[in-house]
Amino acid sequence: MPSHFDPRHVRRAFSRAASSYDAAAALQREVQSRLVESLDYLEARRPEVVLDIGAGTGHASALMKKRWPKAQVIALDIALPMLDQARRQAGWWKPFQRLCADAAALPLADNSVDVIFSNLCLQWVDDLPAVFAGFRRVLKPGGLLLCSTFGPETLIELNEAFAAADDRPHVSRFAQIAQFGDALMMAGFRDPVLDRDLFTLTYEDLPALMRELRAMGATNARVDRRHTLTGRGRFAAAAAAYEPMRLADGTLPSSWEVIYAHAWAPDPGAPIREGGHDVASVPVSAIPIRRKQT
Repeated sequence: MPSHFDPRHVRRAFSRAASSYDAAAALQREVQSRLVESLDYLEARRPEVVLDIGAGTGHASALMKKRWPKAQVIALDIALPMLDQARRQAGWWKPFQRLCADAAALPLADNSVDVIFSNLCLQWVDDLPAVFAGFRRVLKPGGLLLCSTFGPETLIELNEAFAAADDRPHVSRFAQIAQFGDALMMAGFRDPVLDRDLFTLTYEDLPALMRELRAMGATNARVDRRHTLTGRGRFAAAAAAYEPMRLADGTLPSSWEVIYAHAWAPDPGAPIREGGHDVASVPVSAIPIRRKQT
C-alpha cells in the first residue's frame, strides 16, 4: 500500500525531541495512565514477557516492571535517543530491557510475548492491519494487546488554519475508530473493545503550539508535506486564520481525539490474516502422523 509517512523523518524528529519530550508530554502521560488501568483485565495472571511498543522515555515500561517485578519488560522504540532517556527510568536492581526497532518489523520470536502495551505510537503507522498482524504473531495465544492512537479530530483547528494559508498538508492523517477496530479484526484478534476521549488543550498563540509539537517530536512526517520552510508569510496567514477560534478565556484551542483499544490473541491454530488472506498456524503436535508398518 502507498506510504503516507516518511519513517526517517519520524525517527529523526523523535530522536531530536528525546531530551525535551517529558516536559512537553502532559497529554501522553494522561493517556498512558488511563491505558495502564486496563492492565487490570489480566486479573490475577502474571505475564512473563511484556513488550512496550513506542516506549519513548520509558515511563510505562518502568510502571509495568514495578507491577510485575519478575517479568521481562522490553521497552521498544524507533528512536535510540529516546531509549537512552529511558535508561533513567530503569531501576538498577531489576531494570527493564531496551530495544531499538520498528513497530512494523518486530524482531521477536513467534508466540513469545504475554502483553503488548503501545501508547500513542500507532498514529505513525501506514498499514495498521499489517502491524497488528505482527503484534499477533509475537503474542502468545490468549495474550493481551493494549494500545492507543490519535483519531481524526486531532489538531483539526491547526489543520483548518494552515489550509487557509497553504495548499500542502500540515497535519497527519489519523485513522477513524471504525478503521482501527476493523484492522484488529482483520489481524484475527478476538473480543476487541474500543473507546475514545476528546481532549482540548489551550495555548497562548500558534507559535506556542508549534513549539510544543516540536518538543514532543510530533512534527509533520507526511511524505506529501512541503519540504521547504513554511515561510513567514504563510505562517502569519495561518496564525490569522487561527485567531477567530479563540475561546472565551482568550486562549487558542487544540483538539486531540484519543482512541483506546484492548483485544486478545486467539487460541492456537487460528489463522493470521496477512494481505487479506488467512495464513494458518498449526502446532506440529496437532498434526497426525501415520507410521508405515514394516
